Amino acid sequence: MRKGSIAASLFWLSAGWLILALVATGFLLTDLYSRALDTSLSETLDFHVESLTGALLETGDPMSEEIALTDPRFDRPRSGWYWAIRDADDTLYNLSTSVVGIDLPVLMGPADARGRRSAILDDEFGTEMRVVERTVTVAPTSYQIIVTGNLSEILELVGEFRGQTFIVLGAVGVMLAIMSAIVARFAMRPIDRLSAAIESVREGESVTVGGTYPREIAPLAEEVNELLRSNAQIIERARNQVGNLAHGLKTPIAVLRNEATTKKGALADVVMSESEKMSTMVATYLERARLAARTSVVGKKADPTMIMLRLSRVMRKIHPDCTIAFQRPDASLPWFRGDEADLEEMAGNLLDNACKWSKGQVGVRLSGERGETGTMLLIRIDDNGPGLSEEDAQKALRRGVRLDEKTPGSGLGLDIVKELVDVYGGSLALKRSALGGMLAELRLPTARLGSMARPNAT
Repeated sequence: MRKGSIAASLFWLSAGWLILALVATGFLLTDLYSRALDTSLSETLDFHVESLTGALLETGDPMSEEIALTDPRFDRPRSGWYWAIRDADDTLYNLSTSVVGIDLPVLMGPADARGRRSAILDDEFGTEMRVVERTVTVAPTSYQIIVTGNLSEILELVGEFRGQTFIVLGAVGVMLAIMSAIVARFAMRPIDRLSAAIESVREGESVTVGGTYPREIAPLAEEVNELLRSNAQIIERARNQVGNLAHGLKTPIAVLRNEATTKKGALADVVMSESEKMSTMVATYLERARLAARTSVVGKKADPTMIMLRLSRVMRKIHPDCTIAFQRPDASLPWFRGDEADLEEMAGNLLDNACKWSKGQVGVRLSGERGETGTMLLIRIDDNGPGLSEEDAQKALRRGVRLDEKTPGSGLGLDIVKELVDVYGGSLALKRSALGGMLAELRLPTARLGSMARPNAT
């Protein structure tokens, strides 16, 4: 799950609430366990108090040896389990064997309805105890029966229980977190399928977004298909309207040019000049509309390796004195996302210029380049010609600019390349080549690798 995805957000949200719930559950269980042990201790102490009270009432003698408790913990010194019988003057009449080296406390405060007092105190050894005291009257004397229980043992049990509880809850949390991640992943599968379907349309593998989707995202797939249909209709209407406008203007322009050729004078010259400009502008914008419409068609792609192999063979025939070294890429080279004819026009113009200006050596390299917007197809074409300065390189990209009028051509080649590059959202850079001439770097958007087998010819 990548950062920022819906699945990751669902996972971290559920994991956060899960941690809070498990921690709260751990403390709640520990508190309940502590209360249960403390209640059990209190009930045990009450039972011992009642046992001693019954023995005292039965014998009538607080010093009788028959007054005793069978619990062995009252026989072990420093155990925290003590009992004693004393009067209001704190005179001690009877006590457990465990009462060694300590003074049992006197509880203050009012007694409950049963004449019972309770408190939590520490003995001389630092043991925390729960103390229960009850007043019993054996005429004519009133006695206090005091029994203590080791509360530190309970706290140790609670601590062990807390540790074991959090270990178990931690294991449960890990399992629930894994389950949460699996659930989030499965819940996002329809969106992944929709994304793959849209990518298939963009890559030319499908015309529409297909597949069956849950009710929540099915309308999105339908809207995407409707958008694709609407976009295709808009492009078709725009292309038809531009074509109709261009063809509609051709006839009036032709009439003006014909009339101007039959006349002489300043007016005829102006009409001829302006009609030429209008004819050029109509052809230019018609070509731009054609390019924009063609590159807006979703789903076209081309194999750059095959195209560059074909162009290299053609240029070797056109420029027999030029050696073209084509460095063949590996099979992982991405395909060009666009029309094959457009790639031929861009690469062909650059390769033809390199052959014209070179001194017989031209290099061609293809590679994939990772950028901020994804993988780009990088075409490098360099030569060993005179090259261009940085200022001349900028001038060469302007429409119709020719740096050498002696070399055949219209000067529109690089401008056509730049026009197509802009339409596709790529880039064109002219630099200094390691061979000594000019290096043209053409970056274009890529599609997924096609299934067509590439030829082995070089």
